[in-house]
Amino acid sequence: MFDPLSAAMSIASSGLKAQSQRLRVVSENVANANSTAQVPGGDPYRRKTITFDAELDRALGASKVQVKSIGVDKSDFKLIHDPSHPAAAEDGYVKLPNVSALVEMADMREATRSYEANLNIIDQARKMVMRTTDLMRRG
Repeated sequence: MFDPLSAAMSIASSGLKAQSQRLRVVSENVANANSTAQVPGGDPYRRKTITFDAELDRALGASKVQVKSIGVDKSDFKLIHDPSHPAAAEDGYVKLPNVSALVEMADMREATRSYEANLNIIDQARKMVMRTTDLMRRG
């Protein structure tokens, strides 16, 4: 038997899990935004990306979100000229991560809002179940 409240909670919980993983990826990017290579001329931290996909839950008859993959951003590294830096190449340039704090903060805000929306759905479904139970007791 199809239970719409359980379905709503299951769908929202898949959203919570996906946005939680997204927040972890964003946090890792922010934490490594100023990391440089361990060796002269080497590549620094490369920004990670996350991709979502819909997964059909046949028991619920609904689509749930899941993480499809965690990849890397192949955009160019930033370069600064600092011949005294330990990670500087022979030409004196240091490669910096391709992480933009502005982009990461926007991503974090969006993930946080999506996470909160899914929490609200779970809370509303829980309240509906409690209200239904109360009505059945009185009835």
